[in-house]
Amino acid sequence: MNKQIAVIPGDGIGPEVTAQSIKVLDAIARRFNHQFSYHYASMGAVAIDETGNPLPDETINICLSSDAILFGAIGHPKYDQDPTAKVRPEQGLLKLRKTLQLFLNIRPINTYKALQHISPLKARNLEGVDFVIFRELTGGIYFGKKETAADGQSAFDECSYSRTEIERVTLQAFQYAQNRRKKLTLVDKANVLETSRLWRKVVQETAVSFPDVAVDYMFVDNAAMQIILNPAQFDVVLTENMFGDIISDEASVLSGSLGLLPSASVGNQTALFEPIHGSYPQAAGKDIANPLGSILSAAMLLDHFGLDKEATVVRDAVKWTLSNGFVSRDIDPINNYSTTAIGDLIADYVEGQMTVDSGNADLNKSTII
Repeated sequence: MNKQIAVIPGDGIGPEVTAQSIKVLDAIARRFNHQFSYHYASMGAVAIDETGNPLPDETINICLSSDAILFGAIGHPKYDQDPTAKVRPEQGLLKLRKTLQLFLNIRPINTYKALQHISPLKARNLEGVDFVIFRELTGGIYFGKKETAADGQSAFDECSYSRTEIERVTLQAFQYAQNRRKKLTLVDKANVLETSRLWRKVVQETAVSFPDVAVDYMFVDNAAMQIILNPAQFDVVLTENMFGDIISDEASVLSGSLGLLPSASVGNQTALFEPIHGSYPQAAGKDIANPLGSILSAAMLLDHFGLDKEATVVRDAVKWTLSNGFVSRDIDPINNYSTTAIGDLIADYVEGQMTVDSGNADLNKSTII
């Protein structure tokens, strides 16, 4: 297989973790006789510094001509701490989603037995946790009309949804649920919001065509509580843009680290894959960031290409590193491995070159001797 991949390293730790994903994809290509060609582009704070634009036209063109997009992270403190900034890194990502019509974000939530001790939940509450959040990505309050009064004393953000926007993500969520445990939960605020009542109506109408999928409805405040009390109850969670942003970050702590979770943003023609964590500028350039969220995003990219066996190999490699204690500083602040070393370990596992002697470990080598 020959695929063209747009690579947007982004800001902060984005370039470091994305480099490990490329390393793993190259290992997959060597083992399974594929060819992946990479086309690098800029977005975010780095693009503002270079061009004054958080999403240069060149980046859009590279993405449009590629089979998939691998993205690192976005954001910088100098913009986060300046509420008056007119140009912001996040505008680049929002514009890219809108331009490419990446209307659906998929975030799998898994836990690992080897890491249950660092999760804020008790181990018994983590058994059987395996669900996926389907978040609508191009509508809602993030893209609605925004205005601040001339006197600065009031402001508003409009939340708007069309039936078409809701239908296209709802259909994909039901289809996905059919291949899992056949349960779908709509998270909304239908007791208060007109947009949520439209979401319910569309989901109820769609459910008629999927009689094998059990559907339930949960207000977002209750859902936030249930994700902590009983996360194993969920299978496929469907929700709107802002609610999905919030509850998926909440759910990420179940695994024990924000650095572990991947995501995919899909549209009609292309898809973008990124870890859910931010740019973590405090760690940039220190080789200490957790690359697993990015590497698992690369596994989702392989799924997108129909390379299920290859994606499974990558996920097995990640489980192997976690089970054997080859973890980054966010997971173990005392006994940890560098970003680069973890990428090397996983790449060598993928190619079947891993040998281990637990009595001695070289932190900078992927062959542990």
